Amino acid sequence: MNDSQAYLVRLKNLSTQLVALQKPIRILDAIKWPSSLEASFRASGGRELPAVDAEFYQRQKLGFDPDRVYTDLKDLKSDVRRQLGRGDALGRILTATIEQYQVVIELLRHRGQPEFGDFSRELYGSAHDKIRGDRKTLRQLGERLCEVFSLPAVTHLNRPYQSDINGEQAVAILRQRMDRYFTPGEVRVELSDDIVSDASAGGDCIKVNRRAHFSELDLQVLEVHEGWVHIGTTLNGRQQPWATWLSVGSPRITAIQEGMAVLMETLTFSSFPQRARRVSDRVVAVDLAEQGADFCEVYRHFIERGVSEHDSYRVTQRVFRGGMVEGRAGGSVFTKDISYIKGFVENVNFIRSAIQSGVPEIIPMLFVGKVTLDDLPLLYERYLEGVIAGPRYLPPMFKDLNGLYVWFGFSSGMSLMNISRIQQHFSKLFQQLPATEPLYSNNKTDIELN
Repeated sequence: MNDSQAYLVRLKNLSTQLVALQKPIRILDAIKWPSSLEASFRASGGRELPAVDAEFYQRQKLGFDPDRVYTDLKDLKSDVRRQLGRGDALGRILTATIEQYQVVIELLRHRGQPEFGDFSRELYGSAHDKIRGDRKTLRQLGERLCEVFSLPAVTHLNRPYQSDINGEQAVAILRQRMDRYFTPGEVRVELSDDIVSDASAGGDCIKVNRRAHFSELDLQVLEVHEGWVHIGTTLNGRQQPWATWLSVGSPRITAIQEGMAVLMETLTFSSFPQRARRVSDRVVAVDLAEQGADFCEVYRHFIERGVSEHDSYRVTQRVFRGGMVEGRAGGSVFTKDISYIKGFVENVNFIRSAIQSGVPEIIPMLFVGKVTLDDLPLLYERYLEGVIAGPRYLPPMFKDLNGLYVWFGFSSGMSLMNISRIQQHFSKLFQQLPATEPLYSNNKTDIELN
């Protein structure tokens, strides 16, 4: 065995150890709330804080020994540096991922305590963070998007998608679609009585809430969001010959994953304004909670802006799970929900920049596994060397980049225009129109994903 082959064997061995160590760590399972809390909260008129505190979380077992796993991760990090060398590029990515899981363990150790929010911000960031390469904060962007997706035009587009597909039917339809996109039988779709959301994905399985009902559009979202992106990148990571850790996702990859899922909904025309508004609301909710607002105050913020009681509760609950519902300066809250907008913007900017820089070949590497944008140049180099396998499962617009190139090319070109002047021009024409009724009468509420 030559030195190059010996290096790859060491890389795979260390990578496989990490895959095994992280397997029992399930963040969302460790901080989930029972559905009964919503009924109690709404029965109080939204005036009584949910009965969730540190003791509540202590009753939810982690499913692993945090001290032992933390020590094993520490030892693995030392092994990576010793066996691969401190300067090894792939070793640095592997080390960064190990360190993330160490922080995750600290996060879960401090559920319901003040430090929970600090560890969450270390993992996922804050609503006060600036967009990469720009001066605007995520909160500013979230507020702007909330305005856009709340314009009067939205009421004219509400289409009556009927949620008349039950859980069993949804499983059958999604199973057929997964078999069409992936190797038949490779992805499981099954009913679940345990999940709080309408649907969730993990590994090679989509779970569908037995009690939920879906519309055709809901199933389109699930197909591309959970299937093409989350499961697709997992399976692409699993087929890596050496860097097997690319099949598992520490929080460092959350933004690119959730952002790509939202982008895929957009590119396939599966999304709609109300759904986009809910994603934008999440950034605002995180910011309010980080400023010290309690659960009731964040909930009322959305009620006062016309959001339904159910949706107001859900967006608030997502932010406070794992943290402290009574609020505090600095916000002991779960900041993961900034990832959807942050990742969407950064993925779009990455794709546009790759096109404008003359390296569109790097774009499909977004699907090579669970990665960050900073990982991609190095992973692409190792792909050219044969160390990293290219993504097997790719959405059609990423297999043939011509259409994507044109879409982003027009988008970049139009950004040079003065949109305010253009809007003033057409507004004069639109003022002459008679008052119109909405095209459709029924509102559509979308599925709740983890």
